[in-house]
Amino acid sequence: MCARRIAWGVLLAAVLFVTVAGSQEEEEKEAIVVDEPTAVREFRAAWVATVANIDWPSRKDLTSDEQKAEMIAILNKAVELKLNAIIFQVRPMCDALYASNYEPWSEFLTGQLGKPPDPFYDPLEFTIREAHERGLELHAWFNPYRALHPGARSPVPPNHISRTHPEVVKRYGNYLWLDPGEPRVQDHSLAVILDVVRRYDVDGVHLDDYFYPYQVRDSGGKVVDFPDGPSWERYQASGGPLNRDDWRRDNVNQFVRRWYERVKAEKPWVKVGISPFGIWRPGHPEGVKGLDQYAVLYADAKLWLESGWVDYFTPQLYWSLDSEGQPYRDLLRWWVEQNRHGRHIWPGNYT
Repeated sequence: MCARRIAWGVLLAAVLFVTVAGSQEEEEKEAIVVDEPTAVREFRAAWVATVANIDWPSRKDLTSDEQKAEMIAILNKAVELKLNAIIFQVRPMCDALYASNYEPWSEFLTGQLGKPPDPFYDPLEFTIREAHERGLELHAWFNPYRALHPGARSPVPPNHISRTHPEVVKRYGNYLWLDPGEPRVQDHSLAVILDVVRRYDVDGVHLDDYFYPYQVRDSGGKVVDFPDGPSWERYQASGGPLNRDDWRRDNVNQFVRRWYERVKAEKPWVKVGISPFGIWRPGHPEGVKGLDQYAVLYADAKLWLESGWVDYFTPQLYWSLDSEGQPYRDLLRWWVEQNRHGRHIWPGNYT
C-alpha cells in the first residue's frame, strides 16, 4: 500500500428539509423548529506507508525537523484533497514509529533499528496532534506478523523479538515472520497494539492484508511451505482436531477476534478496521479469478466480516471497473452481501 492508494468510503445520509409556508393574511406565524439528523461522515482516507520509506519519511537520514515538515506536507495535501483521515503505518516489522514499551525504534525512521530520533520527538504523538488540528482522524496501522523486511540493513538490537524470542521467528524468503501458531506471538502483537490504544489518542487501529505471508517459490518453481513445524506438532500433540490449513486459519481468526474484543473493551470509541486482499476466494462471486487468500494467506476475511469482528472493512479492490476476472462492482456488491452486522464497507482503491 502507499499514499496513492486511497480508501474511499461512501455512506449515504438522508437530510430532512422542512419548509413551512404561511399565508400573508396570517396574523401570527408559529415558528417550527425541526432537529435535522446528524449527517453520517464519509470516510475518505489515505494510507501513509513507512515500510521501506515508501511514503514517509522519504529517506532514513532526514533530521527530525525534516521529518516533521514532510509529515505536515502529507497532512496538508490530505486536507487539500478533502480527505478526513490518515492511516499511518506505525509498526511495519516488529518495530515502532513511536516510543514503544515493547519494540525498538524503526530503522526506516532513523537509519538504525533501535535508534530514537535526535533531537527526540514521538512521530505518532506529533502526527496525531497535527492531524487533529486539521480535522483529520488518525488510524494507527500495524503489521501483526512481519518481523523483518529485506529493506532493513542495520544490526538487530537486543530488544527485537528475533533476539528475545528467536524460537517464534521464522525465515521465509527474504523476510522474517512471526509464527501465528505460537501463542506468545499472538499475545505479543496484541500487547503492542493495546499499548498504543491506551497511551495515544488514536481514532482507529488498522490491519492490512498481511497475515500468513504471500507464498514464495524455490529455484524449481515449487511453493515453499511456511516453516511452522514445531508449533503445528505441539498442536497435534495436544489433541487439536483441525487439519493444518484450518489450524492456520484459526490462528489468524482468533487473533482478529481477540484484537477486536480487547480494543473495544479498552476504548469503545476507537474504530477497528481491516483491509484484506479484495478477493476472498476465486469464484466468489461467480467469474472472479485471482489469489485465494483463504487458502494462501489463511485469511478468512469473509468470516471476520460475517462475525462483526471489525467496525469497518476495507477490501483492497485495486482493479478497474472493467477488469476481466476482478470486476470491481461485482466484488464490492459481494462483500456488502456478507455484511450481516451492518459494519462500514469502505473499499480501498488504487489511484
